[in-house]
Amino acid sequence: MKAKHLGHVVFYVKDLEQSLIFYRDVVGFQEIGKTFGGKAVALTTGRTHHEILLIEVGEAPAPLTGARLGLYHIGINIGNSLHELREAKEELDQRNIPISGMSDHTVTQSLYLHDPDGNEVELYVDVQGIDWRQDPQAVLAPIKPLIL
Repeated sequence: MKAKHLGHVVFYVKDLEQSLIFYRDVVGFQEIGKTFGGKAVALTTGRTHHEILLIEVGEAPAPLTGARLGLYHIGINIGNSLHELREAKEELDQRNIPISGMSDHTVTQSLYLHDPDGNEVELYVDVQGIDWRQDPQAVLAPIKPLIL
């Protein structure tokens, strides 16, 4: 497998509106829309469907939310076809690297794993035929299980 580009970064944040003001109004990302009952927002520069996803977790301690403030995961684009994702899964299986999840995000299809330090990494391919520029809400579609 070969990484094509760093696709996105997902942050757990204390206050979604404050983080949105920073990334949208100060830094200049464009808001795609909110999801998860208004507790998350996707942002883009226009290069791809989202380069930042902010998820509000508040100030609750990790045992209650399962989350901590800061980095949640990074998304790395590895191609444009389900075939490439299947090949990546086979390679990970051959290397005995556990896959912690597989998801269909409508605009992308993804494998989730952890690096040696426990950081979550999403390896994904873009889904052909889905034009997120014409339908930005597709980025916010409900997550479905992916069977490879």
